[in-house]
Amino acid sequence: MITQSKLFIGGQWMDASSGQTLDVINPATEQPILAMACANEDDVDRAVAAAKAAFPAWSRSPAAERKRLMLAMADALEARAADLIDATVACVGIPRHQAMDFQIGSPIEALRYYADLCGVVDKVETKNNVTIMREPIGVCTLINPWNYPFMQLIGKLAPALAAGCTVIAKPAEQTPLLDIIIAEICETVGLPAGVFNLVTGIGAQIGHRLCAHPDVDMVSFTGSTGAGIKVAQAAAPGVKRVCQELGGKSPFIITDDADLEAAVRYGTENVILMGGQTCDALTRMFVPAGRYEEAVAIAKTVAEEQVIGDPLLPDTTIGPLASMVHRDRVLRYIGIGIDEGARLVTGGLDRPDGLEIGAYVKPTIFADVTPDMTIAREEIFGPVLSILKYETLDEAIKMANDSQFGLSSAVWAKDKSAALKIARQMQAGQCYIQGGYFTIHAPFGGYKQSGNGREWAEHGLEEYLETKAIIAG
Repeated sequence: MITQSKLFIGGQWMDASSGQTLDVINPATEQPILAMACANEDDVDRAVAAAKAAFPAWSRSPAAERKRLMLAMADALEARAADLIDATVACVGIPRHQAMDFQIGSPIEALRYYADLCGVVDKVETKNNVTIMREPIGVCTLINPWNYPFMQLIGKLAPALAAGCTVIAKPAEQTPLLDIIIAEICETVGLPAGVFNLVTGIGAQIGHRLCAHPDVDMVSFTGSTGAGIKVAQAAAPGVKRVCQELGGKSPFIITDDADLEAAVRYGTENVILMGGQTCDALTRMFVPAGRYEEAVAIAKTVAEEQVIGDPLLPDTTIGPLASMVHRDRVLRYIGIGIDEGARLVTGGLDRPDGLEIGAYVKPTIFADVTPDMTIAREEIFGPVLSILKYETLDEAIKMANDSQFGLSSAVWAKDKSAALKIARQMQAGQCYIQGGYFTIHAPFGGYKQSGNGREWAEHGLEEYLETKAIIAG
């Protein structure tokens, strides 16, 4: 297990100025696994200064050199895959046998993908007497969540490095181990000092400074909508660019002529994966009234098939939630669903059998959910599925779009062509049709209060670039 408990600033490992640490807790055992260094605002200032000092040389470095270093990072990460898996299981609680597929593999692929895009910055377009070119935006603060710590960090860091930006990374308090490994690898492959800086600590203590610092040019944030609003407010006086991937309450419409068994299984497993701690989880399932009870029965079967338990065991399909605090939050929402009259199909408030320690919650299915219920409107971020019924497809689309969120969505219809017609009407940044899955080659981001800007694909690189026009006389 990782034992590093220092900050990484300007290419050096150093103690936090505060001298304080915070225990990082394994959610399966409720035991500490690391005493994390807690940075203060002085440490933030040092990290920003290091990033600012490194920016001129890094931003002018040849694309081929940035590509070489990024590919070396990808190779080094692949060589340390076992460490990355151990850290993810210990911090997040995902079953070990799922970690590579759902948390580790795609980010390593993404580093190589963005390495191949380093040359985009050098492209020059000429139209009439106008020359258009791209330049890196500057010093970037990257604030990451605890649910997909490695994937979200690489989703920000890889395009930033490809563009020629320098960064200060701030992981969630629950999951610093992945960022520490990244810092170690940056040091190993010879990434220039100050290009990547890591400050661990408590968001409430250093988050504002990370966003408001006058030498920070951009903030990329992934987290709750409430926290995202605070990030935007802190960054606003400096008129910084802010890229935000925030909350979601994603709808999934199943049509009357769809393969119901396949569709409901897909949707239910989507919500259960990672204990429902996925921002684009399809937590609102819309089913035609004539097939409603059949769908509820299928969802119940899928939920009760799951093996809840120790993430180190090969048969486990759902581990603990990321913390005891978050477990309490999810249980509170389950209690609200019961109190508001939703039908509890399976799951609920009781601990899973034999699991008296750990942040475990049973996969929970609610039926007879109406659009006005709290569990149909607020992001729960747990393994909780709400199943709603509809009479007409127009009604389903209207209910699906009746949300403050618009991060993701899904449709399962008779065929791809029919699903695509519905997908065009969904007010969300993504729509998965006929059982589609996440890919780094698709831009990711939301409508409405689910954020602004995009991550992944070439769109993710655009967030870290400025456009300059040179007009000849």
